[in-house]
Amino acid sequence: MNGHLLLVDDEQGIRQSLSAVLQDEGYRIVAVSNGEECLRALETDRFQVVLLDVWMTGMDGLEVLRYIQEKHTEMVVVMISGHGNIETAVKATKLGAFDFLEKPLSIEKTLVAVKNALEHQALLIENRQLRDQVEMRYRIIGESVPMKALRQQLALMAPTNGRVLIYGESGTGKELVAHALHSQSLRAKQPFVELNCAAIPEELIESELFGHVKGSFTGASDDKIGKFQKADGGTLFLDEVGDMSLRTQSKVLRALEEQRFEPVGSSTTVTVDVRVIAATNKDLEEEIAKGNFREDLFYRLNVVPFVVPPLRERAEDIPLLAEHFLRDFAFSYGRKPKQFAPEAIAALTSYSWPGNVRELRNMIERIVIMNPQARIERKHLPTLLFRDNARRGNGDGAASTLQQARYAYERDFILRKLEENEWNISRTALLLGLERSHLYRKMKTLGIAPRG
Repeated sequence: MNGHLLLVDDEQGIRQSLSAVLQDEGYRIVAVSNGEECLRALETDRFQVVLLDVWMTGMDGLEVLRYIQEKHTEMVVVMISGHGNIETAVKATKLGAFDFLEKPLSIEKTLVAVKNALEHQALLIENRQLRDQVEMRYRIIGESVPMKALRQQLALMAPTNGRVLIYGESGTGKELVAHALHSQSLRAKQPFVELNCAAIPEELIESELFGHVKGSFTGASDDKIGKFQKADGGTLFLDEVGDMSLRTQSKVLRALEEQRFEPVGSSTTVTVDVRVIAATNKDLEEEIAKGNFREDLFYRLNVVPFVVPPLRERAEDIPLLAEHFLRDFAFSYGRKPKQFAPEAIAALTSYSWPGNVRELRNMIERIVIMNPQARIERKHLPTLLFRDNARRGNGDGAASTLQQARYAYERDFILRKLEENEWNISRTALLLGLERSHLYRKMKTLGIAPRG
């Protein structure tokens, strides 16, 4: 395995002999004689592993180790000492050293330590990349006033253990908010467990939540750990909690109040420490009035309410989301980077998005799959967008006057003809039976800017 190593030792003989051995093994190596030279080398080059002597004049190895752990978190350090003792080794390990070698150095042990350190460094980078991917996947995108307010609310609530109830239409991104609350909380390194209450049959949801013991019901062939226990120390996200039956609600209420429960068919009590975040697309106060939801459970869950606005109420975020999904899917499917034409962005922005962000995401994925072009034009968008825009004269789902309906139809029709003729004004005017100057005036009236 090739790697870039930094050797720090104040003994010239060790620097020369160890450098020669490591170079023969195919490693690139830089050797310096003290801590100050090490810090300068770290500022000018990137190393994977540092072989660091403990006892040096001036800045000693443990001081250098502290600096590396603060400034270069993905660099792996193997300590070397001619005065090895358990106390020094323990101290170095607590400071973050990966391994500890004693002088006189065994070539075989040194090569094994370097190989293991490089493998560990590769795992650190892989883990960081995976974390970055997760953070990107669950990043809350939007600069509209409602989304800025939501992020401020997140920053305040995430570090606490307070229960949160997230309201929002289907597809608005309630799960995203739940993940953000967990990742910014003190429980971030503990499990995040989710359960869609609407997707689990009534006869199985108690088993999913609390687990069961073998033989407790037909089909229970083995013991099962429930979601509450899996989330111990972390966060349990109950999505679509409004679809939970009253019987299950009473058991969830007890688990929230006491942080303990019995698995189905068991008399043994399980104690947990779980933060519960719930989400719903229903009006729970209305469900309480209908007798479908327990009022006491509502107040347990609704300590802090979060509202995720529908996409139609934050239209200024649509271009940001569309570009984000376009980059994401182009990368996922191995396509070249793509971009939207201004007319395509305008069409996306004017659509009502009844399926919210989920609908937008699915549409962008379909566009990336179906269109190999680097530039996504308005003609590449699904016709659904334009039917919706034609119906919506004043933004409330239908044109309120004949004039508005005519305006919407004319604009859509002329845009289509311009795209069919690659925005050649003369050819489009001829096709429409208009003078070129007349078409220009019509475009200006309809808010259509000539391309280029």
